[in-house]
Amino acid sequence: MKNIKNSIGLVIILSIFMGCSDVVDFDPHDEYQVTEIDYLQTESDYRTMAVSCYTPTQWLNQVIVLGDVASDNSVAGGENASDVVSFQQIDDYNILTNNSVLQDLWLSAYEGVNRTNYLIDYRDVNLLGSTINFAGKDELYGEIHFLRAFYYFNLVKMFGDVVLFTDHKLGLSDFGTLQRSPKEEVYAQIETDLLQAISDLPTAQSQQGRITKYAAQALLGKVYLYQEKFDEAVPVLQSVVDGPFSLVENFDDIFLLEGENGPESVYEVQYSNGQPYYNWGGQTRGQGNYAVQQCGVRGFNGTADMPFNSGWSTNLPTQDLAAAYEDGDQRKDATTFDVEAYANNNPALNVTYQAAPFKNTGLYNKKYLPRKGQTSGQVELNYENNQRTIRYSEVLLMAAEANLRASSVNQALAQTYLDRVRDRAFGDQDHRVTATVQAIWDERRLELGMEGDRFFDLVRTGQATSVLSSRGYNSATKGLFPIPQRERDISGLSQNDGY
Repeated sequence: MKNIKNSIGLVIILSIFMGCSDVVDFDPHDEYQVTEIDYLQTESDYRTMAVSCYTPTQWLNQVIVLGDVASDNSVAGGENASDVVSFQQIDDYNILTNNSVLQDLWLSAYEGVNRTNYLIDYRDVNLLGSTINFAGKDELYGEIHFLRAFYYFNLVKMFGDVVLFTDHKLGLSDFGTLQRSPKEEVYAQIETDLLQAISDLPTAQSQQGRITKYAAQALLGKVYLYQEKFDEAVPVLQSVVDGPFSLVENFDDIFLLEGENGPESVYEVQYSNGQPYYNWGGQTRGQGNYAVQQCGVRGFNGTADMPFNSGWSTNLPTQDLAAAYEDGDQRKDATTFDVEAYANNNPALNVTYQAAPFKNTGLYNKKYLPRKGQTSGQVELNYENNQRTIRYSEVLLMAAEANLRASSVNQALAQTYLDRVRDRAFGDQDHRVTATVQAIWDERRLELGMEGDRFFDLVRTGQATSVLSSRGYNSATKGLFPIPQRERDISGLSQNDGY
């Protein structure tokens, strides 16, 4: 899965090989060597197209940045007020409806929906009316159903009511006819897809990065939490808790290259740098993790032994996040990188750097700090760092919350799961706290800091107004971002409140 590459652009997937019933005696092969009717003729076709369904997961890394910049965890940073304008808007809660980041995330997620819909539509019979059966086909489709759920989950948590379609890929004739569906219907479809995925998927895959039954169960548990379906969340999360995962002793090791797909990994979005593909017109469309370059220290340099590369000083952790960690919590230094302290503590490296020019906090995102030897070609766009999307420690915290908020409270089990997370964080059993719902929510911030969950957690738990009001958060938005204006212009979609 490390070699997933961008293969089909949005315009192509929406428009190419459209039906030509109004053209007399036209054969698409007159213009194309391969047409839609030539697809899905062999097992290889199905497997190749399934890989293409994974690709848009790589394009969604800006959801991670969004989830922290919109919260109290980080600020936009950058060179000046005119740099990364879309994130400056989000940071300042002055979000315009033409925000380019939100537009790109909308398009990326729907590209994923389009691709998965297409493959699901022809699961049983291809365009020629033939059935292509092969060993492992059901398991393969388990991955596809997970991916469609993943794309819709990202959409619904950002935008609320969104366009829901499952029986085809969008064509040009659909434009102007689309309507938003209530988020309850979107969540119902997500649940349906994940339950199908759980039924089809194996507990282990031979190829790293492919989705497993445990990943589908973990995502379903998270989806249940977002809907406050705690009774349903308890058993599905328990299945993952009882799975083959374990906590990595050294927290910092999780985010190293050698820590990818490790014992704590439930689901990771895979990135690679084997071919130096890049596209400055679509920064997220390379094969690498663009979010890594964003959070690096400007002008970061030193001797050959200095392990880090420089970056653009965006998505900077706040001092408020750093202060939330207690003394002795190893997660602080693994999450918030103090560049001045690093330079002072490593005089032999002759470290030089440029302080972040705008909204400087003195801190950087350690989890995804750019490192030498992990990029290629157009280096800014081709870091191979996987995005750790669901970790075992998060599953423990989700299970703890579900057990505390279920109709039948299991305090002891919740306490056990919280203890495991905190014992790893401090390396001892002396820092345990009583498992309350608020304690679990607070622990999520410490454990998952700079991993993109904070804003969405504040919204789903009803804390956004009290925590973010000083930053200009508008409660009238109900924690949702604006429907991109371009989509409203094309299809007449309604807008979310507050915009």
